[in-house]
Amino acid sequence: MFFKHLLFLGSVSILLSSAASKKPGPPRKTCTVKALGGGQDDGPNILAAFKSCSSNALINLDTYYLVDTLLLTTGLNNVEINLSGTVQYTPDIAKWSPQSLFLTYQNATTFWFLSGNNIHLYGGGTIDGNGQVWWDTLSNSHNSGTAGGSSTTFARPIPLTVGNATNVVVENITEIGSPFWNNFVYQSRNVTYKNIHINSVSYSSSPTANSDGWDIYRSDQVTIMDSVVNNDDDCVSFKPNSTNILVSNMHCNGSHGISVGSLGQYAGETDIVENVTVRNIIMNNAQNGARIKVFGGSPNPNSTAGGGTGHVRNITYENYQVSNVENPIVLDQCYSTDPQVCAQFPSTVTISDIHFINVTGTSSGQNGAVVVDLECSANCTDITATGTNLVAPNATAEFICKNIVSTAELDFNCISPSAF
Repeated sequence: MFFKHLLFLGSVSILLSSAASKKPGPPRKTCTVKALGGGQDDGPNILAAFKSCSSNALINLDTYYLVDTLLLTTGLNNVEINLSGTVQYTPDIAKWSPQSLFLTYQNATTFWFLSGNNIHLYGGGTIDGNGQVWWDTLSNSHNSGTAGGSSTTFARPIPLTVGNATNVVVENITEIGSPFWNNFVYQSRNVTYKNIHINSVSYSSSPTANSDGWDIYRSDQVTIMDSVVNNDDDCVSFKPNSTNILVSNMHCNGSHGISVGSLGQYAGETDIVENVTVRNIIMNNAQNGARIKVFGGSPNPNSTAGGGTGHVRNITYENYQVSNVENPIVLDQCYSTDPQVCAQFPSTVTISDIHFINVTGTSSGQNGAVVVDLECSANCTDITATGTNLVAPNATAEFICKNIVSTAELDFNCISPSAF
């Protein structure tokens, strides 16, 4: 015997179903959100669906939704979200600056904060950040906040943040037009992204600043795989306290690379990134390929531009193919730090156990013949490279090393920065 009951709550239809079995479980509730149309805000009805279907439930987002309300969807448990339609945020800077959720780190904010346990977001749909107005405004105002982040007076919200969550899978989703980072993994554990297509491309002269594909912060056991990113900033960035990360089978174009960091930005704070594997990567037309970026030290105990402590440890870049990339391999321990300050106050974020395996391809020639630039302000230990095959256009490739304790396990001959 099969029973079905259809209820209506505003513009949210809720389907309850149950079927006889030997060990019947609780019926799974289904909420399908109906769009209002006519330029009306669908945010409240989406929130109503998440409230009604917050546990052991399926939420269908199967049409076009215009969202002008913060999507704070928390306390979820065993919830599937079938996003086969489009969620598009309104391009209202004046409204979103105060109403988007403030996440503190680098003044990041978000349109959608997805939180809970056992969450599956899928469906082949699209999340549209409507970012062009933010890119154009930033280009004119230069109001970028701390270290390139979003300021509180001019918020550039992240389209999707998985935050304070465990056991989350996000797959088969397209993301376009993000005002800022496309995805933020925030204080979460066991999060997987698969088959995500990201496109942040400006249709004016304004760059899509800070359009990272993913940023991971204070999170553990994160996997990102089988995805395509077309943007103007990091393809993936491992922010402070990212541990046990796997990034694999990625195609990145126009990016700033797959980056550890930036770290050590805030004086008095300890940043850790460890146990990271990045493998099977195609990186085209990019500023960087495999990158580690750490702020230098600072004499200012309240500095927000260097002086933090911590470590980068057990990082592997493997099977990494680059084409037209300015810096195929780069390690910068004086990131965004004046060289004189960095020389006097070296970074106290230690870097060790870093491995580059089968990094191949061509540089752009933007930095002359240099294809590898490993520069530490303090000593870096256990840095290895095998299978390196990098060439520069119209020149013999050069490899820069500074304060690398031992170069014996590098399969190229180093020269010092002063030698070129």
